[in-house]
Amino acid sequence: MTSTTVPVIFDLDGTLVDPAGGITDGISSALKELGLPVPSQDLLDSMIGPKLSDALLNVAQVPADRLDDVIRRYRAYYAETGIAQGRLYPGIREVLETFVAAGLPIAVATQKPQTIARTVLAHHGIDGLFRGIHGSADNESAVDGVPLGKTEIIAAALKDLDTHHAVMVGDRAQDVSGAIANGLDCIGVAWGFAPDGELEGAGAFTVVASAAELVTAVERLQSIHASAMSEVTNDGNV
Repeated sequence: MTSTTVPVIFDLDGTLVDPAGGITDGISSALKELGLPVPSQDLLDSMIGPKLSDALLNVAQVPADRLDDVIRRYRAYYAETGIAQGRLYPGIREVLETFVAAGLPIAVATQKPQTIARTVLAHHGIDGLFRGIHGSADNESAVDGVPLGKTEIIAAALKDLDTHHAVMVGDRAQDVSGAIANGLDCIGVAWGFAPDGELEGAGAFTVVASAAELVTAVERLQSIHASAMSEVTNDGNV
């Protein structure tokens, strides 16, 4: 790890935690209970990451007047069963502990409701590693006046970290676009739920296939940032 301390902001589902069916099973269960059509597994998988209400409306084609009922039943399933189905991706715990030991601030920015995100991270015993955990409100509207959306949630994480500089790590296009909108580079992870080419097409700095590659990519961006800051300092001294 370099001597710079540019924070790293992580997405949650598909990046840190493999939901292992907890999300898709919950959606499927809720739809079945209400007699609504259940999408194919590929479509269910595509619903992991984006805003749940948008995915239910646009992918599962849930009628708007049934949306609240579906979300309520999904939340009940997820709290009772789905969280326990998830698992950390291989090497993630070690990566996070390595960053923290090196003095590198880390945070979470997820479109999952913030209280549920904290519960998930606590379930896996890693919540205490993060300087901030940011998500949407329980009703997916806003948290402390911050409207739902990956761009705004990443911005809230930056504010909490008291910095304008960070590296984003995520598995879907909205992680990349949210990072770019905040002037950040985003490292894409190939173990998540993005279709082939999505992360590259969205403008990810690079896409990594393992925890070891993730560390290397973060170190590379840290070095680039350190070099840029050095040039700025030198220019200022001329």
